[in-house]
Amino acid sequence: MPPLGELPRARSRLEGYAGVPLYQKLGIKSGYTVSLVGAPPGFRQTLGELPENVVVRDGVRGQSNLTLWFARSRTELEERLQRMKVFSKNAGLWIIWPKQTSQLQTDLGQPVVREAGIAAGMVDFKICSIDKTWSGLRFTLKKK
Repeated sequence: MPPLGELPRARSRLEGYAGVPLYQKLGIKSGYTVSLVGAPPGFRQTLGELPENVVVRDGVRGQSNLTLWFARSRTELEERLQRMKVFSKNAGLWIIWPKQTSQLQTDLGQPVVREAGIAAGMVDFKICSIDKTWSGLRFTLKKK
């Protein structure tokens, strides 16, 4: 109990996220196949230790449970979104973009990515700070 006159400090919902491994934030589960599209060098190390039987591959050949797409510009997002949204049908699609505070030049941000995804018939349901350079939104196809 706090001393008289002091109110207990409210906890942020995000505090519970601190220390959670990245794979868990992204929703990677045991047995998943994860496709990386445009991932920066060293990203597999950023993912860290993964659950048992997870397969991580470059590109989008065949079926995946989760696709992580690193988009660097609005032009790339607009040109490839229709093709990439196919991967959100039976699996999750993370659209990941450079943070404005990163060293990478970008014209993307959360509102632009969300708006493009919604316009393409998807819904976003999760956000994640990947690391100091990247943020992402997870999308799935909108149910009719």
